[in-house]
Amino acid sequence: MNFRLAEGDCAPSHFVLPSEPVATARNNPDPNPNDRERLVSGVPVGDDSSFELKLRPQRLAEFIGQNKVKENLAVAIEAARSRGEAMDHVLLYGPPGLGKTTLANIIANELGVHFQPTAAPLLQIKGDLTAIITNMQDKQVLFIDEIHRLQPVLEELLYSALEDYKLDIIIGQGPSARTHTLEVKPFTFVGATTRAGLISSPLRSRFGIVLRLEFYTPTDLKVIVERSAEILGVEVDDAGAEEIAGRSRGTPRIANRLLRRVRDYAQVRGAGKIDEPTAKAALGMLEVDQYGFDEVDRRLLLTIIEKYQGGPVGVNTLAAVLAEEPDAIEEIYEPFLMQAGFLNRTPRGRVATQLAYDYFKITPTRRQSSLF
Repeated sequence: MNFRLAEGDCAPSHFVLPSEPVATARNNPDPNPNDRERLVSGVPVGDDSSFELKLRPQRLAEFIGQNKVKENLAVAIEAARSRGEAMDHVLLYGPPGLGKTTLANIIANELGVHFQPTAAPLLQIKGDLTAIITNMQDKQVLFIDEIHRLQPVLEELLYSALEDYKLDIIIGQGPSARTHTLEVKPFTFVGATTRAGLISSPLRSRFGIVLRLEFYTPTDLKVIVERSAEILGVEVDDAGAEEIAGRSRGTPRIANRLLRRVRDYAQVRGAGKIDEPTAKAALGMLEVDQYGFDEVDRRLLLTIIEKYQGGPVGVNTLAAVLAEEPDAIEEIYEPFLMQAGFLNRTPRGRVATQLAYDYFKITPTRRQSSLF
């Protein structure tokens, strides 16, 4: 893959990792500003990143849930270790907050190699990516979050590094230009995305292992809540952990965030222990109901039912009424409502289901009944 150094870029012998702008996943700009302060969002908000560091499991055996993913990774990791080779490149995709970054870190820990995290939106020019790749250690794990947002020109540069562990660079301009090939040490590339459909086919074909992370069951989330509570030094009983897990929308990040808020409530207005009454009172104050819905979810469903007779209604119309971006509705609000069975996405638009009417205790009209 040819690469021409732009004016101001470094020569190959001078590539170094920048100290500040490159890239850690925790510095990744929020791709969904509308979702920034939402308590039941899977997207990191506030100080989630620093808080999650002490809660994240470091080994595959400590990771709860996602059994199929763990089994596939365990085989690939053991095979790579036994051969003494770099592991195949891995693509992790699924909704936010399910543990993609944690799994990437676990892969590095299990292989006993260095872990280099970064985020696609932070890589702006070829020199950024080249600096990272040329400074990697042998068999190192390179993790790029939001891989679907990687610029096409950087994607093309990545292809030869992933396949042949080489970078072809053109130095100079005009008749004096010359090609220089940089040898890259074998490495494992781990990409993570919430929108696998936006990844180009050539890039997707470079991944030897493609794994989808699913929403967690309440049983797994209960174990996660109990583990996090133990690390945080807060006492929680089974009923309290079940109450938090049941309202966490199948997402560990939300479970840990709700646990923090319930812990605060228990310390200020309770006896310091999280039991079922304390958890219900705290989550009621936060307006998170038994399904994990918050005010935004309820407003979206009520808009479809009351203003548009249950639908169908287009996403752009919904976005205008709710003062939200269409992408935010499609990526943030709809997936869980559809998974829970409260919303259907049809070619004609969004339709509220019978569960949504039952939730609000509204009786569908004759026209609305015909939709079900």
